[in-house]
Amino acid sequence: MANPFPASTRVDLSKYIETRLMEQRPHIRGRRLPVALVAYSARSERWNAADLAYQFSITEAEALAALLYYEEHQTEIDVQEAAEQAALDEMYQQAAL
Repeated sequence: MANPFPASTRVDLSKYIETRLMEQRPHIRGRRLPVALVAYSARSERWNAADLAYQFSITEAEALAALLYYEEHQTEIDVQEAAEQAALDEMYQQAAL
């Protein structure tokens, strides 16, 4: 049986995820919780949606939306987070001088 959903189909996550704040970093709508933090925590801590919801005081739907959004935009989010970390590292180095 053929897959009824084309591979390029994307779910509209705008109910849960927005990018208008935090220098366009995707985050949970109405919160300043970056999608990257949710996704990286899920991976490093091996947290499921219920664990993420509890740890970050969000709903399981928000946790799942963040994970799905990260899955769909992983490359651009990882590049954005690396640039953010590089900027922070540079600030710390300058402050230490």
